[in-house]
Formats: sequence, structure tokens, C-alpha cells
Amino acid sequence: MSGTSFFSSPPLYTTSTTTNYSHSPSPDRLKFLIDKSKNIRQLLQIHAFLIRNGLESDPVLNFRLQQSYSSLGHLQHSVKVFKRTHSPTVFSYTAIIHNHVINDLYEQAFVLYIQMLTHNIEPNAFTFSSMLKTCPLESGKALHCQALKLGYESDTYVRTALVDVYARGSDIVSACKLFDTMTERSLVSLTTMITGYAKNGHIQEAGVLFEGMEDRDVVCWNAMIDGYSQHGRPNEALVLFRKMLLSKVKPNEVTVVAALSACAQMGVLESGRWIHAYVKSNRIQINKHVGTAFIDMYSKSGSLEDARMVFDQMRDKDVITWNSMIVGYAMHGFSLEALQLFNEMCKLGLQPTDITFIGILSACANAGLLSEGWTYFQLMEKYLIEPKIEHYGCMVNLLGRAGQLEKAYEFVKSMKIDSDPILWGTLLTACRIHGDVRLAEKIMEFLVEQDLATSGTYVLLSNIYAASGDWDGVAKVRALMKRSGVDKEPGCSSIEVNNKVHEFLAGDMKHPKSKEIYIMLEEVNKLLEAHGYLPQTDIVLHNLGEVEKQQALAVHSERLAIAYGLISTQAGTTIKIVKNLRVCPDCHAVTKLISKITGRKIIVRDRNRFHHFVDGSCSCGDFW
Repeated sequence: MSGTSFFSSPPLYTTSTTTNYSHSPSPDRLKFLIDKSKNIRQLLQIHAFLIRNGLESDPVLNFRLQQSYSSLGHLQHSVKVFKRTHSPTVFSYTAIIHNHVINDLYEQAFVLYIQMLTHNIEPNAFTFSSMLKTCPLESGKALHCQALKLGYESDTYVRTALVDVYARGSDIVSACKLFDTMTERSLVSLTTMITGYAKNGHIQEAGVLFEGMEDRDVVCWNAMIDGYSQHGRPNEALVLFRKMLLSKVKPNEVTVVAALSACAQMGVLESGRWIHAYVKSNRIQINKHVGTAFIDMYSKSGSLEDARMVFDQMRDKDVITWNSMIVGYAMHGFSLEALQLFNEMCKLGLQPTDITFIGILSACANAGLLSEGWTYFQLMEKYLIEPKIEHYGCMVNLLGRAGQLEKAYEFVKSMKIDSDPILWGTLLTACRIHGDVRLAEKIMEFLVEQDLATSGTYVLLSNIYAASGDWDGVAKVRALMKRSGVDKEPGCSSIEVNNKVHEFLAGDMKHPKSKEIYIMLEEVNKLLEAHGYLPQTDIVLHNLGEVEKQQALAVHSERLAIAYGLISTQAGTTIKIVKNLRVCPDCHAVTKLISKITGRKIIVRDRNRFHHFVDGSCSCGDFW
């Protein structure tokens, strides 16, 4: 609609043959026109009319102008209107404060709030609820005191905003106290408390409130689904997502991102593809957040082809989107593709972040690109990025792959930040691969002294001792683990078949098809022997007989999952496995052979990276 047609029917005013106005619209008509303005040009025309007719000081019209300018994304015009307002009231101040808050300009909103107080204008409930919307915890406490003093703490909107402030600040105890003493609980206040519980990891408490609700909107469902997903319970997140669909509540972009995060954690490609089909058929917008979530899900579920397809189809890509694709390539060992994508991103003028360099350094480490890795590590300084523990870990991995263990050790010792068990575990892995018992012992002594030893680092040292035949060393480590109260995390592998996830532990007999699985294992073992397979019994951490060691290796969780995949999917189908620990050397060798014997591509996502087993070789180059 043009500016001319906007005033044409009915006219805002009519003119005689002179320049004097014969009729002026009523205040109600002007308010209506301001509220219905669809673009900045219309609003500027109305504003000009108000100025020409001496109506720029009308408090109600000014208030409406402020709101409309802000809603059209022109906060600067809203501020100008406010500054020209004579004797602004609490409503004017509240409007301009609210407009700053919704534009994430909290500091400016706080300055306006202080200005209001210095002019002896007392805030009302709406002022408090606006101020509390995004304020940090300490400011929220000060506002809480003021709301209490002025008698607004019991107002439903103010109390709900206070619950949100304390929950966002991780003071869940104070949030709970405020919520529990609310005389009236609205859908918004219930959702606020559920969100607070969920974001702070109190999933059970959030679930109790959620299940007790009669009416649930999409925001409430999102809070619970995201809570499960963000706190290590992805399966429950997907179960709840399916319940949401059955309840006829339509998911939005936030729901999709949370559900895709759960799929990514579990590596369930079929479920992720189903969500993608649902999004397309229900015309849910694939914005940069949803698109990036799809890239992350496909990458972590073993389908780089689908991840790249989504990436190429996206028009609105930010640095987070590029990071997701770069990290996806890196974790799969497609290092050259990751580096090429980094160069393309930089040519477009996008500024790399710390996550970008984690992806690039991982790519260099996975491909053994030592000199390139050092170049990118030093390049971080150009972009004013301080190295984090993850960047140092990539460099240690890179040096370890190159066999430069002492240099890696000195590199860790000279770091500007404190090391963690994961970093030392990376170095211990290199010691295992290169058989450096002396350095491994030195590292473990340091970790025990610094109370940094974990089940993972203990197990790595045990593996190193076992590989060298030092059973006294293995016994010593196991005794140390027992005294320290450290338990070895059990290996668990999962496979998704027909949208259902099947999990296996070592020696598992609980699966309904256990009999068929073990029959397939026997057939596979015969084929492995025929192809010259020799079990790597030196990695078994117990001083057992040779036969018992071979039996222990034969029932590792990933082998059970692969056997189930072989009996449950059609010949030629790719088998995708997710394992919670690193793949052991023997299972790695076995999986390579199985891929050759069966002609199947087998993709295994372990704790460290993806392994693509094709025709007897692995994408990791036997270094992981």
C-alpha cells in the first residue's frame, strides 16, 4: 500500500482551497491509524501530521508512536519521540524501557530506569516486569528489593519475572521459593518454573510440574524436550517429542532444534530423517538455527552427504552454520574438505571463531598435517582468539600422531591454562599407540598427585601395561582404581534399525534376538579366522588364559551391534554403530575385516571420532 492510498479512504483530513485544515481526525482515529501502520513510511507521514497540527505533545499519541516505531524495528525514532515528550509519565518510561529490553539493550534500559527514578516517577508492575525480563541476577535482586518495598512483589507478572531472573541466574532455590508462594499460577508462570528447573538440570522436578499441567502450550513442551536433550537424556527427549505430536500441539523451530539435538547425541539417522520429512511436509521454516541443527544431526549420525546437502541449500548461513559443516568434516576424517570450507568461509568475509579453529585443528590432527596444524594454531592470534583446552588437545593429538611424544608432553606442561584429564588422556593414547610405558607412568603419577586421574586415564595405563605384558602393572592400576573409588565405565554400543535403537553391553544376552546374534557371531568368527585374523589378546586387562581372552574379545559390545546389523538389514546396507568409549584395537581390526568380507560399509562413531570402514580399511588411518 502506498502512502497516497493510505490517506485516500477515508481521508485523514480534507483541505479547502486554502492551506488551512477544515477538518481534523479524532484522537481515536489517529490512534487507530498509528496502530495499523504497516511500514515506516506510513508512520512517518502520521508523525509529520501530528507535528504540523501541534499534537506532538499528546501523551497517548506519543505512547502509541513509541510502540509502533519500535514494533517496526526503528527504535531510534521511538527514542526521539520519547525525548520530545514533555513531562513523561510512568507509562512513557515503561514503554521506552520495554522497547530497549526487547531489542536486547538492557544497559540502556537500566539507564532510563535510573533516570525515571531521579525524576521521582515511581515504577509500576509493568515497569518491573519489563526490567526483569532480561536483567542479570545481581540487578534482579536490587529490583526485587524495590518491588517488595513498593508492594509489587505479589503481582503475578512481577512474581513470574522474578522467578525467571533467579532461575536464569542458577539460583533455583530462590526461584522455587517465589514460585511456591504464588497465590495464582498462570500458564506463563508454570512454564517459567519448568524452564528454570530444566535449564538447571532439575529434570525430575520439571517433569512433575509438567505432568500436572492441564493445558500445555508449545513453549512448555519445548522447555521439557530441550531440558531432556541438554542434560544427557536424549531418548526421553525424543519420546516426549512424539507425545507432543500426538497431543496435537504443533512444533515450532525451537522444538525441531531440541529434537534434532537429541538425535545427534544418539546418532539416530532414521529418526533425524523422519523429523526432516515432518518439517518439510508441515512447512516449518528451515532458518539458520534449524538448518544448522540438521547439519549437526546428519554429521553426528554418520551421513555427511545429507549434512552437505542441507548446507548447500541454505541461503542464510552464519559462522555457526559454517562451523557445523567444518566440524562435521573433521570428525569424519575428511580433512581436506574441512580446510577447503574454511578457506571459502574466510573469502566471504566471515570471522572465524574458537569453534572454527577446533574443527580445523581436529582436521589437521586426523590427517596428520603437522606443519599445517601449527600454522592454523598460530593463525588464531591474528583473529584475537585465545587458545582453549580443546585447541591444545588437538595439537597434542597432532604431535602424538607424529610420534613426537616428548614434545607433546612439554607442550602440555608449558600451557597458559590448566590441563584437564581429557587432554592428558589424549597424550596417554599416543603413549599406548607408540608403546611408551615410561612417559605414560610419568603422566599417571602427575595425574594422581593432582587428583586429575579418571577411569579413562586409569584404563589407558592398564592397556599400556597389558600390551607390554606387565601384569603386575595392570594389577597395580586396578588396585589404585579400587582405593580411589574409580569404576571403569562399561562399554555400550547402539544401532538404529527401523527407527528403534538397540543397545548392547559386552557379553549381552538380554536382546530378544540374542540367539540369532550369537549364531551370526560364530559365522563371522569362522570367516575372520579364514582371512588370517589373530586376536589381539594383549589388550585384555585380566591375566586370563589365551582362550578366555579370545572369548572376552569376541563379545565386545560393538561386535554384538554389528552382528545384529548383519541379521536385521539387507545385504549391502551401510551399518552405523555408536559407541560410548573408544573402539579397542582388536575390534577396530575385526571391523575392517568384516567390511571386506561382507562388502558392507560400516560407520562407527566412538567417543573420539568417526571411523568409516570400507573394503578392509578405515578412514582414521589406524590412529585414533
